[in-house]
Amino acid sequence: MEVQTFAIEGLKLIRPRLFCDRRGYFLESFRRNFFQSLGLPEFVQENHAFSKAGALRGMHFQKAPGQAKLVTVVSGEIFDVAVDMRPSSASFGKWQGVYLNDRFCEQFFLPSGFAHGYLVVSPTAHVLYKVSHYYDPALEGAFAYADPELKIKWPLNKNQQLLISEKDLKNGSFQEALALC
Repeated sequence: MEVQTFAIEGLKLIRPRLFCDRRGYFLESFRRNFFQSLGLPEFVQENHAFSKAGALRGMHFQKAPGQAKLVTVVSGEIFDVAVDMRPSSASFGKWQGVYLNDRFCEQFFLPSGFAHGYLVVSPTAHVLYKVSHYYDPALEGAFAYADPELKIKWPLNKNQQLLISEKDLKNGSFQEALALC
């Protein structure tokens, strides 16, 4: 596997080795000792989300102790976004976006202290993500995907119909979310 790092410390894009032939491909999607060598945490839960084109999920996070995430797309394509919410970080309030799809099978790692969201850019998408701590609704936090302070450049088509949950439509600002942490 290859690992790409970003200007925002802690984020990693993991590229597995694909073994391709006329039948399709095979890949190793998880190898505990490899992930440990990268300093990634143990994962305790895996979630699977199915979404339609234009679905925008986010921006979500878990308050302390937080959740590290390892995100992969097994069908379709998404634009995946991580926002640094670590106040002591040099990249606090910065975001990183990556495309994840079923062609390259890359995995996006977000350490604890990041908010996460994604936009489905294919007709449908199946997204799997492993997390380092169990989901706890009492620790759930969120902010608006289009917060003007963050200036996230979502790849939206001019006439695109977004599918956003009622809950996410009520999300406040990034600053309001920080005040709750």
